Amino acid sequence: MKEKITIIGGGLAGCEAAWQAANHDCHVTLYDMKPDIYSPAHESPDLGELVCSNSFRSNDPASAVGLLKEEMRLLDSLLMKVAEETKVPAGKALAVDRQKFAAAITKQISDHPDIEIIREEIKELPSSGITILASGPLTASDLADDLARHTGAEHLAFYDAIAPIVTAESLNRDIIFQASRYDDGPGDYLNCPFDKDEYLQFIHALAAADKVPLKSFEKQKYFEGCLPIEVMLERGDDTLRFGPMKPVGLPDPRTGHDAYAVVQLRMEDREGSHYNMVGFQTKLTYSGQKEVFRLIPGMEQADFVRLGSIHRNTFVCAPKVLLPSLQLKNHPHILLAGQISGVEGYVESTAMGILAGRNAARLSQGLTTLMPPPDTAHGALVRHLTEPLSKHFQPSNVNYSLFPPFDKKAFRATQPELPPLPNKKRRRSRISKRDKAAFRSQLAIESLITWLLSL
Repeated sequence: MKEKITIIGGGLAGCEAAWQAANHDCHVTLYDMKPDIYSPAHESPDLGELVCSNSFRSNDPASAVGLLKEEMRLLDSLLMKVAEETKVPAGKALAVDRQKFAAAITKQISDHPDIEIIREEIKELPSSGITILASGPLTASDLADDLARHTGAEHLAFYDAIAPIVTAESLNRDIIFQASRYDDGPGDYLNCPFDKDEYLQFIHALAAADKVPLKSFEKQKYFEGCLPIEVMLERGDDTLRFGPMKPVGLPDPRTGHDAYAVVQLRMEDREGSHYNMVGFQTKLTYSGQKEVFRLIPGMEQADFVRLGSIHRNTFVCAPKVLLPSLQLKNHPHILLAGQISGVEGYVESTAMGILAGRNAARLSQGLTTLMPPPDTAHGALVRHLTEPLSKHFQPSNVNYSLFPPFDKKAFRATQPELPPLPNKKRRRSRISKRDKAAFRSQLAIESLITWLLSL
């Protein structure tokens, strides 16, 4: 008889945890409340539905998130496998056709002989048996209340924002040009260029547009990596054109020069029939969005198939309630995975699903749990959850500030010595940010492989 594991939640983290546990000699029962009940942000009955964006961000292995993806591939990640099969052009980023991605995830999970899917809402955590809670940032209120009772800690909440999607045929390609930042050739993004007057008209309209008010019981607390554009604008008139509307490296072919500001559109599906507005999360009303966004050059007749929105994300204060194995300190038969554990982002959430699934399998088999080395991206995320740099815990994407301090001596030992200058000491070249990242990435992959071989 194979050991049994219960997983609550059929999002990215839950599906990845199920895949990992089932591939490590366990039988998994995966509960998902769709299609009977949908969260405010979900609309598809498929598992692994992407709601905010279709991008998993940079694929550059020297970047922290690119490194995390490389580690996930070494750990037999289901997400990485399916993302590769359903990817769409997105420059240096890994983006997918979200419908095909979710359909493929659903099929892989449904076809696995050791995974049983039950479409049913779970309102309470099981009192016994190895369980992974991967219900996501929009955990239903009954289950969230029960988790609060188990942890004894107050939930923290912030707001995540969804960017709009437009049809390609409604865009004016006489104005909008195709290019990726700094790259030669056609590029993978559509770019809407502003001159100064157009930009000022746009931000004035944005500032004056109607916003969806917060409920009386809600407190505004946005995640810094996913701020609504109107919130960014409150920080200054130039904030947007130094942020999501940055024009640098995108010369307008009509003038040969960089525009004053640029809105980028990223392909949403393989056919290129829909594009999402990069970095344009918003809390404007639907009518306000249509009015303001049609001021963007080339989008005067834009046909919106999805408008932006804000939804509340819920997560635990991980340092108070989680062990490095992702088990609850006071209820070790329960593990957390995904955004509810205190990480932010699709890739990070899925990575925690990998670790939770593997640790659940080991717990069910009477084995010790696994903690990846701290110099790996997975280990850095776990360290952030259990040993945060700040006493005020906040969810975070993976980044190199979560890793152990950079070892300059170890780096220089791998570099050729520069010849000495006349009558001077031997030169030491400055270490570039790119070289630091590449070195960290190389060490992390070597460390992860060594760790895996030792298991």
